[in-house]
Amino acid sequence: MQAGTTFSAQDALVAVMVAASAADANLDTTELLLITRLLDALPAFDGYDQDRLRMISQTVFDLLEEEDGIDALVGLVKEALPEGFNETAYALACDIVAADGSARMSELEFLNILRHDLRVGRLAAAAIERGARARFLRLPEPGPEDVG
Repeated sequence: MQAGTTFSAQDALVAVMVAASAADANLDTTELLLITRLLDALPAFDGYDQDRLRMISQTVFDLLEEEDGIDALVGLVKEALPEGFNETAYALACDIVAADGSARMSELEFLNILRHDLRVGRLAAAAIERGARARFLRLPEPGPEDVG
């Protein structure tokens, strides 16, 4: 995407997920697989051309390399999202961060910027974060005493 290009609402949601995955400078396979599954499953992505994922991802990576890239990215997202979708974007980002079972400081900082700039209220954000944590909680591995 060149300067002056805008995101569609679906592109904006994809960009938020990709940015959440890239926030720790480690594109985790679990996170990337979750993005693909969410594109297949969620009604917000009905009719979305998944071939755009690569282009949107590259745009996100390019923006994150710039000095004020996160601000520019969030600006594009804000511009593209219709009313009522800010919490959806924040929830998708939280799901991506939670997917690998740990949240790194850089990912939490990204979520904080996103929450603030998208004006997701503290109470709503706490509920969204708790839901993501609950969805991606892992059961402990069974010990020898649990087998048999």
